[in-house]
Amino acid sequence: MNVFNRNMLGGLIGAVILNVIHSVTKRFDTEAPAIDEVGDEAMKKTVSAAGFEPPKGNALVAATFGADVASNAMLYTMIGYGGDKHIVLRGALLGTVVGLATLTIPKQVGLDTEPIKKTERTKIMTVAWYVIGGMAAGLAIKAMRRHH
Repeated sequence: MNVFNRNMLGGLIGAVILNVIHSVTKRFDTEAPAIDEVGDEAMKKTVSAAGFEPPKGNALVAATFGADVASNAMLYTMIGYGGDKHIVLRGALLGTVVGLATLTIPKQVGLDTEPIKKTERTKIMTVAWYVIGGMAAGLAIKAMRRHH
């Protein structure tokens, strides 16, 4: 497996872990971030702005989920570029940046941020889940490098 494929697979692993954490915690904790709600709104607005009818129901959930996993996988792929040293730290730092951007960019583009900013605890979890996803991506890439 070449470097690009290892990095992409590691990024995908981090993105899937991030989405699993979001989905599971949202079911058990009322203060957990509901990033999917922000994503659904963004998907509807983006598709409408492009002149198309936005998806509804399960089609909206699937489109948002796919776009979210793909975009996070691409971001987490960057963790693998650079040496082996500090790869997990790079994952944590990238996750921190993406998590903080998740708290700030939606409002700047006119999206409702209440689902990810309900409480201070919600904001902390929003960032923490991206950090965990970044660290998971870094660990996955590191493990694949060892076995290659």
